[in-house]
Amino acid sequence: MRVLVAEDHERLARAVAKGLRRYGMVVDVALDGNDALARLAANRYDVVVLDRDLPGTHGDDICRVLVAEGCESRVLMLTAASSVKARVEGLGLGADDYLPKPFDFTEMVARVQALGRRPGAPQPPGLVYRDVTLDPQKRTASRAGRSLGLSPKELAVLECLLAAGEKPVSAEELLERVWDQAADPFTTTVKATINRLRAKLGDPPIITTVREAGYRIGGS
Repeated sequence: MRVLVAEDHERLARAVAKGLRRYGMVVDVALDGNDALARLAANRYDVVVLDRDLPGTHGDDICRVLVAEGCESRVLMLTAASSVKARVEGLGLGADDYLPKPFDFTEMVARVQALGRRPGAPQPPGLVYRDVTLDPQKRTASRAGRSLGLSPKELAVLECLLAAGEKPVSAEELLERVWDQAADPFTTTVKATINRLRAKLGDPPIITTVREAGYRIGGS
């Protein structure tokens, strides 16, 4: 799951991002509304954690833009206002959920995960190919009943490949979906992760390299 945290309090934004990454999420951070809009235009996000009172472009206006453009990203709106009126206003703008500050971090994680599972967001209940099974909710994968012990990045790569069926997924798309904004697009990170994943999956191999197209699940 890829998440955008749009929050102008940098310490809070970095803390939220760090915590969400522990749950296997790919997280980008925007510290103002203009940056948030730029990232939303450039990337696909499953969930946007959106502070309502952002500098630059206000959080309300970001919600309006997402609704007008038919964006499938789910929005969890954060605000210091805790009144029922404020919550109703936020939801009326197009937010999918609302969380007043200060909030309990475990509750926020649960809400983000729930939004990511809603129809329209790519979060299937389970992925299976032959004897390989991946549970996106429990963040576990196994082959023939044997736990694979995958790292968060390996698990996320496998999830992307399984979700694509037997269609190739490019290295660029894997980099976008599995790594965050700090990733260097010119490194061999994707190839190295694929190699480790293949080793852990064992034989017979199920990940095929497709020339000039990327990687896919299935035989050559």
